[in-house]
Amino acid sequence: MNLFLKTASYIFHPLLMPILGTILYYSVTPRYLDPQLVRVELFSIAIITILIPIVIFFFLKNLRVVETIYLKEVKERKFPLMIQCILLLLIIKMVFDPYEDPELYYFFVGILFSAFSALVMVFFKLKVSLHQMGVAGILMFLVGLSAHFKINLLITISFFLFVNGWVASSRLNNDSHTYPELGVGLLLGALPQLILFNLWL
Repeated sequence: MNLFLKTASYIFHPLLMPILGTILYYSVTPRYLDPQLVRVELFSIAIITILIPIVIFFFLKNLRVVETIYLKEVKERKFPLMIQCILLLLIIKMVFDPYEDPELYYFFVGILFSAFSALVMVFFKLKVSLHQMGVAGILMFLVGLSAHFKINLLITISFFLFVNGWVASSRLNNDSHTYPELGVGLLLGALPQLILFNLWL
């Protein structure tokens, strides 16, 4: 059981959530998309949201600014979250267009708001679950896609409801977070996506 719970922390790590949301969008959208363009965008997002943060993490670890990739202490989160906000701004400005790709554009705007909110809380020495924030954002994005394209995503949405509980149980089992930290993480992940529905639904 412990192994099952621990795998959730790895499979649904916050760094993987932006590209997972993008892959889910490309999987369900009824629009025709140039396969070459899709590959380029996925490659760009993988570099900006996964590769660059990992390289920066090892740089920060060598400087003893962070200890683990899970950023267990509140003080460890300041610089990674600042860098994450900058990288998300780069994606919003360089990769997606609000007129051509409104769903993905506002998905990343929502992620940026979530990351910035988590950063603000760091300055008040408050810790939130970044894992919970990431999967909650994906869940709400899927709800929006289902309504937007008028397609049945009930199975996928149900799976991510389960994932939210799985991730929460995993973080509690590892003593990484408390119930309030998980609850705030869920709200910070879901609310920006929900609020931004007005701009693209």
